[in-house]
Amino acid sequence: MKNSTKWFAVLSTLLLLSACDAPNSGNGGAGGTGGVGGGSADVVKGTQSDLEANVGDRVFFELDSSAISSEAQGTLQRQADWLKQYSNVNVTIEGHCDERGTREYNLALGERRAAATKKYLVSLGIKASRVSTISYGKERPAVLGSNEAAWAQNRRAVTVITNP
Repeated sequence: MKNSTKWFAVLSTLLLLSACDAPNSGNGGAGGTGGVGGGSADVVKGTQSDLEANVGDRVFFELDSSAISSEAQGTLQRQADWLKQYSNVNVTIEGHCDERGTREYNLALGERRAAATKKYLVSLGIKASRVSTISYGKERPAVLGSNEAAWAQNRRAVTVITNP
């Protein structure tokens, strides 16, 4: 019995130490709060990974809405600052919807969401020629599921770099 207790203690210690030694694989997610170009050391500046980790690459919408919320405004302000810093970068805004509604309705709503996002970035000083839009409607869900939590994550506009 004493031997098994010792082995358990040794194994537990090794697991704990290996967890402390593991590299940070988190990236700050969609709502990254780091400053423009700052933050994650393992991310190449000016790339999609930089945008995702340090700025936030997506904004979310209420049901049947393309209105830019105050939270989305903050993310888009950070995106505009980032895009000004990397003036050679062009982006596409992808409009998405949850699974409810017809394909046609969701394609139109996704287009309104992408257009509203582009319009807001342009109002912050980003040249319209650097920003294109596309709607995927409900065809590319970020989260699978038929519940409010999944739907809320799928009602979004995602900023994607088109010229790495």
